[in-house]
Amino acid sequence: MLLQEVESYGNLELLAKQVVEGFITGMHKSPFHGFSVEFAEHRQYNPGENTRNLDWKLFARTDKLYVKRYDEETNLRCRILLDLSPSMHYPEGSNAKLRFSVLAAASICNLLKKQRDAYGITTFDDKVQYQGEMRSNPSHFNEILRNLQPLWDNLALPQIRNKTNVGNVLKYIAQTTHRRSLIVVFSDMFDSSENDAEIWQALQQLRFNKHEVILFHVRHAPEETALDFPNRPMRFVDLESGEKLMLNPAEIRDYYTDKINAFDKELKTRCMQYKIDFYPVDVSQDFHQVLMPFYVKRMRMV
Repeated sequence: MLLQEVESYGNLELLAKQVVEGFITGMHKSPFHGFSVEFAEHRQYNPGENTRNLDWKLFARTDKLYVKRYDEETNLRCRILLDLSPSMHYPEGSNAKLRFSVLAAASICNLLKKQRDAYGITTFDDKVQYQGEMRSNPSHFNEILRNLQPLWDNLALPQIRNKTNVGNVLKYIAQTTHRRSLIVVFSDMFDSSENDAEIWQALQQLRFNKHEVILFHVRHAPEETALDFPNRPMRFVDLESGEKLMLNPAEIRDYYTDKINAFDKELKTRCMQYKIDFYPVDVSQDFHQVLMPFYVKRMRMV
């Protein structure tokens, strides 16, 4: 499912369910299983396997050995961090980066609800704007949606342009998350702070505290990755500061792509160094680019 196919719909709960149902339907065709603790299906017993889950009643009826397959059960705790800074409102008028992240976060929460795991949402720009508790009770999903729905509905830029301070927020999360958790970050990582080291110190602290971290690096391609605009003078506006520039993108494209590639390489290298799962996300592509890495990570934490 693509963002442009659903962005006109208003009900975030319905959309999150549709995204997850489509994902699970695809998973049923794969070797992966999960999302509840109930009996799922039978499969034929392979010699040498553990006999603990053999269905002896079915054996009595069919004289064949079948294994009961159950879906996974874990005690996972997951906190989702959602960047609300002005740069996440690009492209102006559609807020594709932010809306993609909001729907992806809601879909992950829906998956966690099905799994009966605890989950919570944190929204931030230069500081934490909202932080909910991590819970697994059925009503918690509705509370999450009540906080995410306004972000999905509002297409306007923030009136007060709070700059981004990812490092400060990650440091706060590292200091306040005491039990081992999975930390999922949706951000374009455009930080207004001049101290980039603060971001990596905070991420290192999260890993030192035994948390697992997934960074979904959100971009709107190909504009933000290759400066793919018409070859003519255009006005560019910095959504973070409001600064405006008139220039021809063709004249700076090589310089821009060198800088953005260096930025991406630094992110990937640092994430690899700290054993953080790093996934570039193009908001013009399918939501499965988020759900599949999340699901694989979750399965590894069983």
